[in-house]
Amino acid sequence: MFHPNRRWLFAVAAVFAAGLAHAQSDKQPIKLLVGFAPGGGTDAVARLVANKLPALLGQPVIVENMAGAGGRLAANALVAAAPDGNTFMVANNAVHTFQSLVFGHQIKWHYQRDFAPVAGLTSYPLGMAVPSAIGVTNVPEYLKWVKANPAKSTFGSTGTGGQTHFLGVQFAKDAGIDLQVIPYRGATPMVTDLLAGHTPAAIGLMDDMLKFHRAGSLKVIGVFSAKRSPLTPDIPTFAEQGFPSLKGEAWQGMWAPAKTPKAQIDRMQEAVRNVLEMHDVKEAMTTRLNVLPTFRNATELALIQEAEMKYWEPIIKSSGFKPE
Repeated sequence: MFHPNRRWLFAVAAVFAAGLAHAQSDKQPIKLLVGFAPGGGTDAVARLVANKLPALLGQPVIVENMAGAGGRLAANALVAAAPDGNTFMVANNAVHTFQSLVFGHQIKWHYQRDFAPVAGLTSYPLGMAVPSAIGVTNVPEYLKWVKANPAKSTFGSTGTGGQTHFLGVQFAKDAGIDLQVIPYRGATPMVTDLLAGHTPAAIGLMDDMLKFHRAGSLKVIGVFSAKRSPLTPDIPTFAEQGFPSLKGEAWQGMWAPAKTPKAQIDRMQEAVRNVLEMHDVKEAMTTRLNVLPTFRNATELALIQEAEMKYWEPIIKSSGFKPE
């Protein structure tokens, strides 16, 4: 028989849950700005994290996509937002590093002055792939092939002025070869041309190339991480293959407007840390999104940002690249 006291407990629990949901809905939602279109890698990570945050913060959390200008539109909106702990931005490292170093004359914000680091979210490798049909399996073999086929000394990149572009520039310089970039409007057309053999090589996210590598239609000849990635333990680094100074891992983080109270930043930072420790989040990131959950606190995020700026600034300057 159902005990009356138990009925009463269930009723109280239901009322409490309804009250909690109502109280949460009454609160101003937290916005996570994403400077890229829905469905992309940064958007997917932001939504995965956003789905878990309300239970930890007691506030609704929404993702607002502001695609365009390589993430600059979202960055502009974050700078203009009130520093009240209700607006944050989830972005990859290129938004601050390469937008600042390449397009600095076109932007009005400064990555140190106008943004407050909150937390690092992920890290993931970038790699160089070739069509399997050319018979190249590693970097030394690729260099021999390029020297034997100088008319095909090109590589695909998702646009110019970004990390994959300058990884190719630095690789060519270190290897002593001429390697011209072929810019694409996104990963899909780049990989399509790579599979068809129209592009002899491409540098991009492993998420875009890994399934074709595993299927045998593409060969990823190396990753640019400092050490082998747990996501791709079978693929050697460029450092292992004779290029120890060539490195460039990608990552994603979260920022708030400058002058956001430290208590609000600490609150979100702790919530993010808890989210990244959740088993289902780890599994989704590593198996579905091909990124590693990589928590960094605000100080660590600022440090990695500075290290990256110092690494890429001389490379970009010496390349002579000027955006159109």
